[in-house]
Amino acid sequence: MDSRTRILGIDPGLNHTGFGVIDAVADRLTLVTAGCIHVEKGMLSKRLGIIHAELSKIIEETRPTAASAELVFVNVNPRSTLLLGQARGAALACAAVHGLEVHEYTPSEIKNSVVGTGRADKAQVQMMVQKLLGIQGELQADAADALACAITCAHALRLSHLTGAPAAAALERMRPARRQSSRSAWAQVAEDRGRPGRGND
Repeated sequence: MDSRTRILGIDPGLNHTGFGVIDAVADRLTLVTAGCIHVEKGMLSKRLGIIHAELSKIIEETRPTAASAELVFVNVNPRSTLLLGQARGAALACAAVHGLEVHEYTPSEIKNSVVGTGRADKAQVQMMVQKLLGIQGELQADAADALACAITCAHALRLSHLTGAPAAAALERMRPARRQSSRSAWAQVAEDRGRPGRGND
């Protein structure tokens, strides 16, 4: 990841699908674009088609090299979970059609990567996303969640590059170890590389 990696983050939803695109060069992250696809009420098939078509336009305009999304777990409302899963399927299928590998992360992995603790709330995640990307002013919640996915993917890919481990395995190093502070392993790796006796290549 010493060369530029452009990552698309997706926060799927049947009513609102957030998206965020960032550039990652080494440990530097830059915002490319972010926003939300607002889906009108109507037939389910038409709504899923809108998500696919609008996300396709974003991919064609920004040309990302990787994509990321949050893993979805069953909630208390089975119908809502089913609808969310269908919206998520439309978004992931769109990414796949464009040849993008989609990296998936749990909510706690995303919170830990962005904030440093898997118990962070949405406000903390949004604040850190703005800080990490230098975003001034208001940021839509769906767009912030999508950018958080993209940032997590950038951290995982960077850790994979530094450690030689697969990106999925690198996530293990993002999780705080027992009896340690809540800061992420990403910060620890960066600190380790700066210590005397350790190479910085």
